[in-house]
Order: sequence, then structure tokens, then C-alpha cells
Amino acid sequence: MASDETTEMAAVEPPKEKKQKRAKKDKGAGAAASVENGGPNVAAHPRAARSIARAKGWGGRVGFFVAGYLSLPTGTLATAGLRALIAGVVCYVACWAAAVFVWRRLVILEIKGREQQLLAELLARHAPRAAGAATARSGAQDAP
Repeated sequence: MASDETTEMAAVEPPKEKKQKRAKKDKGAGAAASVENGGPNVAAHPRAARSIARAKGWGGRVGFFVAGYLSLPTGTLATAGLRALIAGVVCYVACWAAAVFVWRRLVILEIKGREQQLLAELLARHAPRAAGAATARSGAQDAP
């Protein structure tokens, strides 16, 4: 009888490998899922993602070409190319880190600005009601 229960449980629960594959698929489900878990995300912000990609590209190119140009007179073409590649990768990573650093702050500032804008709209919408209620109360107190 116990073997029947374990067979049923094995049929109900998928193996651990399938669970891990599902978890990996869920991780790559998109940036929206990560926003729900931990708050604002730079990858979920459309302008930030494009800007960071652009910064990485330009940083890598500039690092590659500047290092390649400066390395040409120092040795062979192969060493100049290797130095250019290394400098390109270093500049790529440095520009990526700088862009993410800047955009994290910008996203937070955008969120705070939007919060203040919504709060101001809410206060403006409720201010006439509060003023009308206050005048109605003062008028009712003045009447005998």
C-alpha cells in the first residue's frame, strides 16, 4: 500500500530537474517580474535600457580605436590589436557600470517626481471639496 502512495506522489510532483528548468524560465520571464519582486529596475525602464546599450557600444568602440591608434607605433600590428581589444573590453565594462550607476539615480528621481506630481493632482482635486465643506460648516455655525 505504501508503494502505491509513493507512486502517486511521484506522479503528482515533477522531478527536481524539471522544477529547476521552470525556475530558470521564470527568471527570464522579463523585467516586469523583477520589478514586482524588488522595486524599480533599470532593465525594465525602456529609455534606460537603450541608453545603457548605446553607452556600452560607444565606450567599447572608442576604447578600441583610441588604444589601437596609440599602440600602432609601439610594436607589431598583433600587439597593437591585442591592446586595442583589451582596452575596448575595459572601456565597454567601465561605460556599462557608469551608465547603470547614472540611470539608477535617474529612475529613482523619475519615480519621486511622478509621486509628487500625483500627490499635487490629488491635493488639487480635493482642495475645492475641503474649502466648500469648510464654508458650509462656517455658514451653519453662524445661523441661529
